[in-house]
Amino acid sequence: MNLLDQAEIKGVQSEFIDALGKLRVTAPEALKSILDALPEKRVYRFVSGPVVVRALANARTQLAAAGATPLQWKITGSFNVIAQGETREPVISWPAGLPLGYHRLTLTDAEGVSEEVPMIVAPERAFGGDFDRGWLLAVQLYSVRSDRNWGIGDFTDLAGLVRLARQLGADGVGLNPLHVLFDDHPADCSPYSPNSRLFLNPLYIDVEAIPEYSPKLVPDAAAIAARLREGDRVRYREMAPLKWRGLRAAFDSFVTKASEARRQEFAAFRTERAPLLSRFACFEVLRHRFAGPWWEWPREWQQPDEAKLAELRDGPDKRDVEFVEFVQWTAESQLQAAKVLAAQLGMKVGLYLDVAVGVQSNGFDAWNEQMAISRHLAVGAPPDVLNTVGQDWGLAGFNAGGLEAQSFVPFAAMLAASMRHAGAIRLDHVLGLKRLYLVPRGFKPDNGAYVQMPFEALLAAVARESAKHKCIVIGEDLGTVPEGFRETMQDFGIWSYLVMMFERDDAGRFRNIDHYRPNALVTLNTHDLCTYAGWRSFSDLKMKLSLGIDPGENDEARWHALGMLDEILRFNGIQANDLYSVLTFLSRTPSRLLAVSLEDLLGVIDQPNIPGTIDEHPNWRQRLPVALDKIASRVDLASLKAATRERSSAGGG
Repeated sequence: MNLLDQAEIKGVQSEFIDALGKLRVTAPEALKSILDALPEKRVYRFVSGPVVVRALANARTQLAAAGATPLQWKITGSFNVIAQGETREPVISWPAGLPLGYHRLTLTDAEGVSEEVPMIVAPERAFGGDFDRGWLLAVQLYSVRSDRNWGIGDFTDLAGLVRLARQLGADGVGLNPLHVLFDDHPADCSPYSPNSRLFLNPLYIDVEAIPEYSPKLVPDAAAIAARLREGDRVRYREMAPLKWRGLRAAFDSFVTKASEARRQEFAAFRTERAPLLSRFACFEVLRHRFAGPWWEWPREWQQPDEAKLAELRDGPDKRDVEFVEFVQWTAESQLQAAKVLAAQLGMKVGLYLDVAVGVQSNGFDAWNEQMAISRHLAVGAPPDVLNTVGQDWGLAGFNAGGLEAQSFVPFAAMLAASMRHAGAIRLDHVLGLKRLYLVPRGFKPDNGAYVQMPFEALLAAVARESAKHKCIVIGEDLGTVPEGFRETMQDFGIWSYLVMMFERDDAGRFRNIDHYRPNALVTLNTHDLCTYAGWRSFSDLKMKLSLGIDPGENDEARWHALGMLDEILRFNGIQANDLYSVLTFLSRTPSRLLAVSLEDLLGVIDQPNIPGTIDEHPNWRQRLPVALDKIASRVDLASLKAATRERSSAGGG
């Protein structure tokens, strides 16, 4: 079979028109690398692809012309037959009341030809929230100062942020991804480049809140932590070793002194999270033992083998495996406490968590899901006006064939890992549910190709997990997307993500209030954009020029933008142009959620992250200018509450 035929079967689009209007043709050698990295993809005889049944009256699936009637069908769950029947028409009318979830559908025609197809039974729409409009306080958790943390914001600080947000009238706290990173590379701190999206970053644990910990276990911790709290940047290289010392001391104390109730809770957590938790713990132990990427490990460990992993768990490394599990239990317990607190305070959303678009190829998820995650392919973007050579984000993503073979369970598990703690999540680069631009390892980003994803099935999985966890899902759908993409997304109940800085027409005029969709989260900016203070002061332009980065805008264009902002504000009867004036405008939009960054409320000038930089700018390291308990006194509470009064929680004072 030639390359183009293989590409058609695997959904690889080797030719496309880029944003510059140029025809891009993937070089044959790059195309071959992409095809070799993707698993086999089934070509179905009786249906066009994975079967999606939404919980609607008279749900039906159209069949292909192939096959002799009558066609027998059988739906199988984990251990049993859920439903079965036959049809003599080119359509199956599904019985009402099929259980929601991920199943296998077996189709057999009159000549005995049979095939098995992945099937998702999903609610009609994702969970939509049970409120009209509200707003969220957006925070980079690591940046929070307090007089008790160990130099990085932690989950106890998060509880304080929840109380602060409630005091301000907000309905939740929005956070950067909390995914686990690599503990032996603490300086690689981007929350969007995770080891795994299934587990939490232990650096956010408040060690002193662990019941079995006492200060005497790490006598120098207080003095070191005091030093780490100084300065305007998180010192990961110094902070991480201290925190791991504290966690190990707490675990050792747990092993010898924990109450029976605590032991039972830990055992229940391990059982509930099996087998993924134990696999992750084994992976971390093996990663430290062998140092290099997992594909260079001894052959017997290059793939997760349950018998071998059981030997590891019961052998000399048993305590180290349990330690990893203990750390994750602790992290989940502390994060869940913040979620419970938000519910007790009556917040409509609680926690709003970000989900990264992919994972590091040498991390746990890529090792654990070698069929569903392609480690040889990096997610990126083709050349455009701002990035004329394209982008390689260095992250591995899911692929269609591997997900279909496992009935989309790995994707569902990834969603559930964040949803269990959140009232809302944001899927970064949600266009990836329809197609991913993939760059083969060893090639430049302008030699990638688009690979189609099973869009409807992935949306159905999102709707299923969203309804199960009562969690709103926001898709980061910035920029140009294929025709009908947003409409399909919204039909499944997935919200849009609207950034005011980008909502402008060709003449640079800001869109008016009625442009904003109701089922959307609206915000002034993002962590990848300048703060409001930075924007008004042109600081972002100066910073990028000093780093040799094209800011994409000159001073004249910025003055024009500032004038356009004044114009849209005055059009809506807002005479000033400070931050609270902009928040007043955004608060009046019909969009049901508004996110307000804490950096903006505190007048911070530098943005948290400058895309395209690594060490040139302190990305993901900057700390807030004031401690948590002083924030309320530094925010103009009267102006904030006036700006957000149409959507603030009652009694938010």
